[in-house]
Amino acid sequence: MKRFNITVNGKAYDVQVEEVGGAAPVVASVAAPAPAAAPAPAAAPAAAPAPAAAPAAPAPAAGTETVSAPMPGTIVNVVVSAGQSVKSGDVLLVLEAMKMENEIMAPRDGVVAGVHVNKGDSVDSGTLLVSLQ
Repeated sequence: MKRFNITVNGKAYDVQVEEVGGAAPVVASVAAPAPAAAPAPAAAPAAAPAPAAAPAAPAPAAGTETVSAPMPGTIVNVVVSAGQSVKSGDVLLVLEAMKMENEIMAPRDGVVAGVHVNKGDSVDSGTLLVSLQ
């Protein structure tokens, strides 16, 4: 759960948001309004239409552990393939973020059940990268 203060039409709200897989965040609860820091604007501009939702990646099978992107970036190298055995700490793939290459490592020993990204893919924080059995 993440907690945010959001101001809508000059009225501040304290909200908690839960991230579900790689899907869009879902509002879990809304607390009482927080005190507003600024007066309400005279007129709010019309909201732009919401962009179409990206197709969701297939859900991993039961009993698998998922490895998600810790930050937005670009996949520069995929080191493993489906069916490959990995040990805890082995490099699964390399994610470039803010001009730095970050090695994404296996959280535990296991077998790669699936690789859900390809070299060159742009990913957002929380995007499913690899699933382990």
